[in-house]
Amino acid sequence: MNVKAVRVHAYQEPPRYESVPEPALQGPWDVIVDIGAAGLCRTDLHIIEGQWEPIQHPRLPYTLGHENAGWVREVGSAVTTVAPGDAVILHPLTSCGLCPPCRVGEDSHCENASFPGINADGGMAERMRTNARAIVPLGEGLEPRDVAALADAGLTAYHAVRKAAARLVPGTHAVVIGAGGLGHIGVQALTAITAARITVVDRSEEALALARKLGAHHTVLAGDDETTVREALDITGGGAHVAFDFVGEQGAELLAPRMIRGRGQHYVIGYGGEVRLPTIEIISREIDVIGNLVGTYQDLVELMALTADGRVRLHTQTYPLEAAGDAMADLAAGRIRGRGILIP
Repeated sequence: MNVKAVRVHAYQEPPRYESVPEPALQGPWDVIVDIGAAGLCRTDLHIIEGQWEPIQHPRLPYTLGHENAGWVREVGSAVTTVAPGDAVILHPLTSCGLCPPCRVGEDSHCENASFPGINADGGMAERMRTNARAIVPLGEGLEPRDVAALADAGLTAYHAVRKAAARLVPGTHAVVIGAGGLGHIGVQALTAITAARITVVDRSEEALALARKLGAHHTVLAGDDETTVREALDITGGGAHVAFDFVGEQGAELLAPRMIRGRGQHYVIGYGGEVRLPTIEIISREIDVIGNLVGTYQDLVELMALTADGRVRLHTQTYPLEAAGDAMADLAAGRIRGRGILIP
C-alpha cells in the first residue's frame, strides 16, 4: 500500500507531492503514526536551499516535515506508553536514551539521534514511522492540527525562554525580535514562566498587534536600524537583560547585541545570517551570545502542559497536504501570520 508524501529530490528544486510505500514497523520501539497535521517551518525552505546538507547529509529523496502530530496507528512489541488511537505530538528528534547527553536529560543533543524531516523521512505525509522515545501523549482537548507546530517552533521558543527564565526576575526586561511563527510563541512563554517586561520588535503592524494581545508590554515597529535600536533602549532603560532573536537573518542578528545592556544575553534562535561582534565589545560589556536548538523531551512535556491550560496557543493558517508548494511560497513571501499547517 502507498501513502502520499512531500519529498525533496534535489536541492534548489520544489519538493514533489507523490506516492511512497507505507511505512512499517522495523523494531520493537517503533511507532507508526497517522499524521493529523505537519507544521511548515522556515527550516524547510533552508533544507530545499541545501543549507542543511553539510550538517545532516540526508540521502535524497526523503520526506520533509519535522513538526508532527497525529494518532498512533501501530506500536512495536516493546512499546507500552501509548496504544493505537492515542493522540500524540512527536518530539522532532528520535534519541537513543543511552549516550551521555541523553543520560543527563539533554536528549536534543543525543549523539545517535535521527532528525525526521531533516535527515530521515518526516511527517509531511499521511503516515510516518517514529520511536517511542519521541512520543508525547496529548492531553484531553488537544487536537493534532492545533499543536503540531509546537513540536519544533513552539519547542524551540519555549526552550530558549526556559533557559533564560532564572535571569528574568521582576524588574528585568526582555526584547523579542520577530513576532512571527516562533516569536509569537516566545511571547506567550515569557508571560507564562517569567516576570520580565516584554518589548517586541517587528516590521509588521499586524504581528505587533498580535504580540500585544498575547501579553507584550511594549512594541517597536522596526524601521531604520538606528531609530529601532534607540527606541528599544529607551523602553528598556538602557537595554534588555535578555534579547531573543527569533529571526536570525536579514539584519536582525546585528540588532540584537545592540539592544542588550552590559552583562546582557543575546539568545540566537532564528538563523540564516551571521552574528558579527568585535571581541573587545564582548569582553568589555561581558555579554553572552547563546545558541538554541529545539529543546528537550521534558521541555515539550512542559509546553504541552501550558497549552492544555490555555496559556500557550498557536496561531495557524492551514493548507491541504497537496498544496505544500503553495504554502511554502506563502511562507517565503511572508504571507503567513503565525504558523503554516499542512493537513493530510
